[in-house]
Amino acid sequence: MEKFSYTEENEKEFERILAKYPNSDAMMLPGLWLVQEQEGWVSPDAMLFMADRLGKTPIEVHSFASFYTMFNLKPIGTYHIELCKTLSCMIMGAPELKKFVKDTLGIGPGETSADGKFHFSEVECQGACGGAPMIALNHTYHENLTVDKLDKIIKECK
Repeated sequence: MEKFSYTEENEKEFERILAKYPNSDAMMLPGLWLVQEQEGWVSPDAMLFMADRLGKTPIEVHSFASFYTMFNLKPIGTYHIELCKTLSCMIMGAPELKKFVKDTLGIGPGETSADGKFHFSEVECQGACGGAPMIALNHTYHENLTVDKLDKIIKECK
C-alpha cells in the first residue's frame, strides 16, 4: 500500500491556504478536508501524513477527525446521501425519506450499499430549514423533497 500524499494540485492548495494562517494549528480542518476531497475518506495513513505536515501527534489528528462528523473515517459509497435529522426536516417528512432509503437501497444511517454506490448518513442541520425536508447528495442540496423526488434522484445516480 502506497503512503498517502497530496496530489500536486492539492499540495499547492495546501500551501496556498497555509500562508493565510498564523500557525499550522488552524490548518487541521482545511488539511483534512483536502484529504477527504482527494480520497473520499480520511485513512489512518492520511492522518499520519497530516500529523507529520502539521507537527502534531497522530492521536491529535485522529481526535480532530473523529470529532467532526463531516469526516469519513472509512471508505463510503460513490454517492453520499446526507439526510437532515433536525426538527424542521423531521416535521416536514425526513422520517419518510429515511424509510424510503432503507426500503430502496437496503441501508440505514452509517451504512454503504452492497454495490458500494450509496452511503447514507443522518446529519444535523444543514441550514436549509426553509426547504425542509432536504438532503445533501455529494454536497449538493436537494430541498423540498418528497419520496417521489428522492426516488428520481436515486435513479439518476444508478
